[in-house]
Amino acid sequence: MSYTYDELKHKTVAQLREIAKEQEHEALQGYTQLNKEHLLEALCKALGIEMHKQTVVVDIDKTGIKAKIRDLKKKRDEVIAAGDHDALKKVRRQISHQKRILKRAAIQV
Repeated sequence: MSYTYDELKHKTVAQLREIAKEQEHEALQGYTQLNKEHLLEALCKALGIEMHKQTVVVDIDKTGIKAKIRDLKKKRDEVIAAGDHDALKKVRRQISHQKRILKRAAIQV
């Protein structure tokens, strides 16, 4: 049976050991002694599964948005020092909006 990283990640250690028992690969030697993190890594290596998904931001200026976020964080610190609660709420909302833009533009490759 073919597995994905997400499927393996959500299995228990006992289930992962059962899968490892069926496989014969040098990365799985001593699989009974491995904890979940190391067992998952060894299984992925043995089965040829990519462990991490890479995300790429498309159609926007990522560095420009990150610069805006840094500027807004500086502004937030100034507003906190001044004690203006309404302005603080606005700045925090702007920061989260910029972060949301980045998350929406990210696609997994």
